[in-house]
Order: sequence, then structure tokens, then C-alpha cells
Amino acid sequence: MLKIGIVLGSVREGRNGEAVAKWVLDFAKNRNDEGVEYELVDLANYNLPFLGAPLAEAQQADAQAAIKGWSEKMASFDGYIFVTPEYNHAVGGALKNALDFLNPEVNNKAAGFVGYGSLGGVRAHENLRLILGELQVADVRTAVTFSLMADFENFSVFKPAAYHADNANGMLDQVISWSRALKTVR
Repeated sequence: MLKIGIVLGSVREGRNGEAVAKWVLDFAKNRNDEGVEYELVDLANYNLPFLGAPLAEAQQADAQAAIKGWSEKMASFDGYIFVTPEYNHAVGGALKNALDFLNPEVNNKAAGFVGYGSLGGVRAHENLRLILGELQVADVRTAVTFSLMADFENFSVFKPAAYHADNANGMLDQVISWSRALKTVR
């Protein structure tokens, strides 16, 4: 069984990412890919500390448990789809911080991107490509890019255009094939 984690990389209250990640999960599951299991991983469920920030002694046990849970969850997957907003021409700080806690857990795995923002999150994707390259994660070419102006009513109600299905199918096909191939080298 190939396991693909759909990682919701925003922790903001009122975030648009929940609707986008749910769309991705439903879309992926409805493809009925043989031998592939999809799971939504919401970064907001992991109360990760800021990497390197000092913690009070009373906070250390909770922080270590959060880091361990995050690490184990990410290690359980063969590939990933990162759902991310774009903030200031980059990936959001919460996702960057979370990725900084990982390394061997994600080595030799594949990743695809789903972004949203004024330009569909493409600059966040570019930023993720650099980060994941250092983590030895192979990212696929095809990405899904949702525009806050065209795919969200009033910038908040998610109403994706039908044409995004083509990119979603292409991205998922690539993530699956690359994840299967990379599984042979782990």
C-alpha cells in the first residue's frame, strides 16, 4: 500500500486552507487509485514549538511529544501533497518551522503542491522546492494553483473552477509514480 499524506500547512484561524485540503483529499480519494491511501494531516493538530526557541521546563515534555508525533506521522508516508498559502512570496512560517524538525523521515520521498493566494501560491511552491530539495524530497512538476480572486467568493468561500481537475490529476499521477519509484531506494 502506498501512503500519501496531504499536509495542510496553514495554522491560521479562519484559514482558507481547510476547504482546499478537504477538496484535495476528496478529489484524490474519488480517483480510486489502486493500492494508494490518502490521509489529511493538519499542521494545526501539532503544537510544535519554534525550532531553537527556549522553552520553560514545564513546556518541554509537551513540545517533545508534539515533535515526536509530527516526526512519526510524516515518516509513515511514502509521498506528500503540501497544501499551502503564500505569505510574502514564500511558504508560511508554521510549515517552514514544521519542516525544519524533519530530515530522515522524509528523505527519498516525493511531493506535490497545491497552493492558494493572489497568484495561486506559486512562489510558495518555489520556496518549498528549495526547502524540500535540502531534505532530499523529490518534487513533481505539475501543481495546482487556486487564485483567491477567481476560486474564492469574497476571498473566503472556496469555489474552485472545474479546470483545476486536470492539474490535480496530473500532479497526483506524478506523485504516485515517483513515490512508488522512490520506495525502492529507501
